[in-house]
Amino acid sequence: MCRILMRIVKNESGVTAIEYGLIAALIAVVCVGIWDEVGDRLPHVFIKIADNL
Repeated sequence: MCRILMRIVKNESGVTAIEYGLIAALIAVVCVGIWDEVGDRLPHVFIKIADNL
């Protein structure tokens, strides 16, 4: 029983998957924040370009 428990504790393949998941989640949060900021300003940029044309 102790050997099985030690083998489970030393198994690091699941840790790598969790790290990749956390990195992907962080990237997604940053992208949503950037998209929200750019999305608010983008129509004003196009209106300004159209007015100058």
